[in-house]
Amino acid sequence: MSVEHDITETLDVKGMNCPMPVVKTKQTIDELNVDEVLEVLATDAGSMSDIDGWTESTDGVELLEQVDADGVYKHYVRKTDA
Repeated sequence: MSVEHDITETLDVKGMNCPMPVVKTKQTIDELNVDEVLEVLATDAGSMSDIDGWTESTDGVELLEQVDADGVYKHYVRKTDA
């Protein structure tokens, strides 16, 4: 069940495979302000672990939630001030 997030921007990377979902997520999150939330829509199942791993090892981002919605993987990433 998805929690509602105050989404600032949606990034559609459906059809892209590793490493592009993470690369595009990083490029887009860099353009956001602190506390803004990026929704990433992907079809690559590997994006679940890839984006999780990227947020764990990267300062300034926080993974809020990941949802598998019938083959579309939704990731909610918040930019932090770290």
